[in-house]
Amino acid sequence: MKVSTNVANYEARLSDVLRTARDVVRRRLLTLLIVAGLVTVVGVFLTLRITPVYTGVARVQIDPTRNPLRSANEAQAQLASEAIETEVSVANSIAVARTVVQRLSLDKDPEFTEGLDEAIAKGKLSRAGRFDAVVNKVREQVSVSREKLTYIIAVRFTSPDASKAARVANAFATAYLDAKVGSSIGTAERQFAFFQKRLDELGREAREADAKVAQYRSQYGILSGGGEQNQRQQTIIDQQISPLAIQLAQADAQAAKARADLAAAQAQVRSGRIDTVSDVLNSTTIQDLRSQRAQVLRALGEIEDRYGPRHPETARVRDQLSQLDRQLREESARVIRSLQSQASSSAAMSGSLRSDMNALEGKQVDSVRASVIADSLQREADSAHAAYDRLAQQVSETRQASQNSIAQAKIVDAADAPQAPSWPNRPLLILLSMLVGVGAGIAVITVQELMVSGMRSVEDVEGELGVPLLGAIPAMRKVARPADLLIEKPTSQFAEALRNARASIMGVKSDTKPRVIALTSAMPSEGKTTTALALARTMAMNGQRTIILDVDVRRAQLRQILGTPATAAGTVEVLTGEAPLEQAIEASGLENLDQIVVNKPYFSSENLFGNDVMPNILEELAAKYDVIVLDLPPLLGLADGRFLAALADAVVMVIKWDATPQHAVSSAMNSLRADGSNVIGAIYTMVDQSSESVGAYYYYSKKYSAYYNQPTS
Repeated sequence: MKVSTNVANYEARLSDVLRTARDVVRRRLLTLLIVAGLVTVVGVFLTLRITPVYTGVARVQIDPTRNPLRSANEAQAQLASEAIETEVSVANSIAVARTVVQRLSLDKDPEFTEGLDEAIAKGKLSRAGRFDAVVNKVREQVSVSREKLTYIIAVRFTSPDASKAARVANAFATAYLDAKVGSSIGTAERQFAFFQKRLDELGREAREADAKVAQYRSQYGILSGGGEQNQRQQTIIDQQISPLAIQLAQADAQAAKARADLAAAQAQVRSGRIDTVSDVLNSTTIQDLRSQRAQVLRALGEIEDRYGPRHPETARVRDQLSQLDRQLREESARVIRSLQSQASSSAAMSGSLRSDMNALEGKQVDSVRASVIADSLQREADSAHAAYDRLAQQVSETRQASQNSIAQAKIVDAADAPQAPSWPNRPLLILLSMLVGVGAGIAVITVQELMVSGMRSVEDVEGELGVPLLGAIPAMRKVARPADLLIEKPTSQFAEALRNARASIMGVKSDTKPRVIALTSAMPSEGKTTTALALARTMAMNGQRTIILDVDVRRAQLRQILGTPATAAGTVEVLTGEAPLEQAIEASGLENLDQIVVNKPYFSSENLFGNDVMPNILEELAAKYDVIVLDLPPLLGLADGRFLAALADAVVMVIKWDATPQHAVSSAMNSLRADGSNVIGAIYTMVDQSSESVGAYYYYSKKYSAYYNQPTS
């Protein structure tokens, strides 16, 4: 709940600020327009007087890959941000600027030599310093920068001459490329001389290492070495052992297999199952014999079934079967003998090879020691060769670089003579002049507002004067006699404001209503007389018998407002006893309203109100009228108003809105209080109709104007 209240209060304060700002602009719009117009005109004038300058732009791309001597990694390293910023500094260096000045003879161009010859004549500048001064002036007009995060360097040169701007920008780009080529060639030549000398030394060291390796290999019978593969040097014994080891392994494997096959066969024979031996089963001869035996068995079965067991044919077949069984046993025995022979020969072969291997291994002990030394010598020779190869590659690159004229950059966008100036941007400057003008106008009216001491709001009246605000009368600038609006337009905003003021003065439900009402002001020209007349007419139109009495004898303003001709008697004549009261009372032309006016301004040192005449006049008028409205003179500087205010039942202070100084109103109010006058409140006059700064008493905003101007039905 508290947060909502704070938000509401904040929005209310913000709306008040915005409304006040709008009111200030509306009131001082003319001042704002005049100041803004003057500043804008001055800004446009100065903009048109600026000498335009043109900027030529040449773009150079950093591209190390254009150099065939650079590897991809080296080229990428040269594209780092730090490297590119270094190239920017090089392009903007004094050396490049000197080259441009010499090539284009800018030391003879009046744009850059202005005042230099006079300085030399006066002894302020030497002949040698003249060229440096031109170079510095040229550098002041050149700008080199990297374009965003690209590999492109933009070279910009500014000059009043468009063609010169483009020519100098291109010259800077070309001089930068030439400087890069020259610097690279010089460095490469020095590197080549150093590398060539060192290469000769490494070549001699490599040859000596090769000779030492060859001599040692020959001495110990070493054929070759691994060297870079980290393998031991190979000797003749090593060459013999390697195939012999393979043969020995194969012989051992064959012997083991033969022994295994023989052992399996012997085990089957001992168990009486020779026919299950694998070699027996796999023998082609045995397979054929078994096939024949199977056929004979089938034939034997048929013959026995047909002829019986004693038949000669049966005996013949049985003999044939016995012969086949004998052949099977003989063939199985032969297979077993073959396995025994194969196992014996494999064992003999394996033994022979093992004997040879043992002999070679005995000799290998000495060769291993020689191989290790040979390996060390070979590595030394390989290192010498590797160093020589690397340096030879560098020598080749530096030789080519010393002869290479390819720049590691290229011009991708040569400068053309610009068609439009780079400075000034006249449309932008004119727009800025307008904005500055508006800002200056706002500043001026702000200062004016701060310097104004006039009163504007309800808080100003109630807080400073201590009395309520009874009404706010709108300004009718295009109406010669605003009081006539009460008759001509009774539903106008002006009329409604007077009715509101009357209600505040008389009280809506008050039993004791004031009869003598005095309207006064602190200073002249605050709308007091018009307000008094309008208030009197409002009361008369409300059915009250009203008379307005002009007692501001020094101005006779009421007669001028009414526009009626002077009569024989008026306020002054009644006060001086020259005419009776009844003769001075005039009909106003409005029902229930009479008037006593001053025929002409009256200036005298005589105190017309310091006697009993005025109280008697008021007493006599009170017997005839319900309300007596007194138009008093201003209080400051005049004593008349103070005497008259003390006689009134109610005194209303009229204040010109946003004009009357607060200290003046406060001084007048203090005088009235000191005299015992009954000040019931204040009325703002001539309030700006576009303002809403006096709170609930002011309702003349646009959203209400149509309502008050609607015709009555």
